[in-house]
Amino acid sequence: MNLLKSAASVSVMTLLSRITGFVRDTLLAITFGAGFAMDAFVVAFRIPNLLRRLFAEGAFSQAFVPVLGEYRARKGEEATKALVDRVTGALGVALLVATAVGVVAAPLVVYASAWGFARDADKFDLTVQLLRICFPYIFFISLTSLAGGILNTWGSFKAPAFTPVLLNVSFIGFALFAAPYFDRPIVALAWAVFAGGILQLAFQVPFLARIRMLPRPRWDPKDEGVIRILKLMAPAALGVSVAQVSLVINTQIASLLGNGPVSWLYYADRLMEFPSGLLGVALGTVLLPSLVKHHQGGNGEAYSRLLDWGLRLTVLLAAPAAVGLAMTAVPLVATLFWHGEFTRHDVFMTRSALVAYAAGLLGIILVKILAPGFYARQDIRTPVKVAIATLVVTQVANAALVPWLRHAGLAAAISVGACFNAGWLWFLMRRSGAYRPQPGWGAFLLKVSVALYMMGGVIWYGMGSEMSWFAMTAGPRAAKLAALVAGSALAYFGTLWLVGFRLRDFSRNEP
Repeated sequence: MNLLKSAASVSVMTLLSRITGFVRDTLLAITFGAGFAMDAFVVAFRIPNLLRRLFAEGAFSQAFVPVLGEYRARKGEEATKALVDRVTGALGVALLVATAVGVVAAPLVVYASAWGFARDADKFDLTVQLLRICFPYIFFISLTSLAGGILNTWGSFKAPAFTPVLLNVSFIGFALFAAPYFDRPIVALAWAVFAGGILQLAFQVPFLARIRMLPRPRWDPKDEGVIRILKLMAPAALGVSVAQVSLVINTQIASLLGNGPVSWLYYADRLMEFPSGLLGVALGTVLLPSLVKHHQGGNGEAYSRLLDWGLRLTVLLAAPAAVGLAMTAVPLVATLFWHGEFTRHDVFMTRSALVAYAAGLLGIILVKILAPGFYARQDIRTPVKVAIATLVVTQVANAALVPWLRHAGLAAAISVGACFNAGWLWFLMRRSGAYRPQPGWGAFLLKVSVALYMMGGVIWYGMGSEMSWFAMTAGPRAAKLAALVAGSALAYFGTLWLVGFRLRDFSRNEP
């Protein structure tokens, strides 16, 4: 299996997801803007998303995938299928309970997540209504992530990577065709979340059947594999919870800053997640199963080389993404969102948050590469300890930056925490001896820096003044942005080619 091709295929599917996501967010900006109703929906949707990271991509995935890989390598298909059935049964029961509690206790959940909304009874009640519709999403998307973990372990990456497209399609369809039929059009978005969860889960079923791993849920909480996963989940849940506590605190602070900040941060976060998804999610997805294989096989040298490959590829691709987001923030936000209810003031407020997020983009993506290195060794405690320290660092940064930068200070604090997180994980991985950097890092970083300098120059001279982007109509603005992105990419990769980089140097085959 060629890891670069696998990562590229995941990136292509993720790109499709991000493109439809941008269509979705542009439509939401035109229709709902960045005020009262959109703030309510963002908070309502964020809550099941936080739980998704606990039940799905977070603690559960970190514990499940390494154990699943071990079962497949050492115990055979029959034992692996039995593990899948029992894990599905246990996870399903936990999700049903969590969903029921969330729907019943929605007012308490909203108050705990955004108490600033309680000052406006209508806004608070709307958020509660939206949350009750959105909450079952956690059930469907967590089982979808379970299916994705199984498929990835079998080397099938495209289907799980494509699945988020269906949520975006649901959003677009409900916003265009269903919203006018609701007394409060924003309620259509909550039903889009509900329907999108069902679509994503249903899409995975044929692919699981093809590899004969379609689960038949069985309730057996005393199964050895289930118990092992639960034991691994305990510290992982703490680590994920710490990260979510930071997000909840940020939402609380943003809710106290009036109408708009929650939405500005949401739109900036969506732009930041474009490269984060294309690079971090893709590389983390393809790396984890191979790292598990090397660890289980006792091949420490191959493990270290693979991790080094992932880190170099991350720096090579994430650094220009960060520079590009920061320098073209106004053109990006104006082109994508400056329509309808989204005002020029909203553009500049979103720009401030996006620049602050961009400062930590490299750290955010590096965490997605380094953390799987620990998970593959079934060492979840170390990332948890780092996450706890990161929470403290992030909140100290909030205290220092929010009074000065307002909502952008929240984004800047996330960036500070991400860089701290990545730096400490790298240090601990080095100290453990599991990772030994390959020769040539100094020359590699110097060449990337030269390419970034050339790229920045092209953006600086090609972009012009920020205000000039408001003088253009939508078509010319989009055409100029496309030319600017193409020109800066050509400058970056052209410079890399001139200093000796070749695509084949980053190709990597794994059994």
